[in-house]
Amino acid sequence: MTLPLPTPVIDPNLFATSSSFAGLRREVAAHNPQALRTAAQQFESLFINMVLKSMQDANFKDPLFGSSQSRMYQDMYDEQLSIQLSKEHAFGLAEMLVQQLRRQWAGEGSGSQVSGPAAASAAAPPASGPALAPPPAATPEQQSAFARSIWPEAARAAHRLGVTPVALVAQAALETDWGRNIPRSAHGTSSNNLFGIKAGAGWSGPSVGSATQEYIDGMPTATRAQFRAYGSCGQCLHDYASLLSGDPRYRAALGTGSNVGAFAAALQRGGYATDPNYARKLTAVADTLSRVLGPEPLKLAAAAPIAPSSGTL
Repeated sequence: MTLPLPTPVIDPNLFATSSSFAGLRREVAAHNPQALRTAAQQFESLFINMVLKSMQDANFKDPLFGSSQSRMYQDMYDEQLSIQLSKEHAFGLAEMLVQQLRRQWAGEGSGSQVSGPAAASAAAPPASGPALAPPPAATPEQQSAFARSIWPEAARAAHRLGVTPVALVAQAALETDWGRNIPRSAHGTSSNNLFGIKAGAGWSGPSVGSATQEYIDGMPTATRAQFRAYGSCGQCLHDYASLLSGDPRYRAALGTGSNVGAFAAALQRGGYATDPNYARKLTAVADTLSRVLGPEPLKLAAAAPIAPSSGTL
């Protein structure tokens, strides 16, 4: 007596032909992020299917309760299960492949530092050779020194925006890894750009080109961009206050006072950064800032009057 397996529901769109694989390879070679994710998922699916097949072969089935039909259904079921597991990231192999190839792509660039909104704290490793270890995290002493160096100018800009200086200093720390990762020119001159402000069509001042990291479909992607350059960090903070107050997208961030979480959430809703966790990261850095600065600057921030959020300067 043969006990057939239930007929699996097969999605024909999940099975690629040889021609589609060839096209996929071309897209991956062209550094198409979506093609990379698709290829990695298909590789993970094939790997899982091999594991399932090995398990089936080692199961020592009783030939009395097996048939070619049941084996065919079992193979179909395993193949569909493999695809489903890869789509649900059950093993995480596809994610590892995506990250590795993204780092390789980034290493094919100029090698300049990573900077800009939601930037990583280290440059991408080279395209060949062993991966470079990321730099150590900033020490509490480094964090305190950076925060205190920009605090006076940050307090003035924060007053114009109606927010606590903690919010601006924390955002600058997030964008630059506590001042250790500020975009620089080809000659090594600092841009003093603390907030990853891009040099768009409306910017007529100096700029620097730098590698950066943007999030596409929730995944970090290495790219390059032009960033505004300033003569000092004070000029950057002044320009940043003008940028936020003059753009209606960030109106909800104005006048949030000491509520750093509300400020961060409003920036993310306004599209300031592509990192889906930008608000959470900014708030976490603000908590760290509160610990490393001690009570004195924070008391001054709490006592300072907050400007009304009129939306204009």
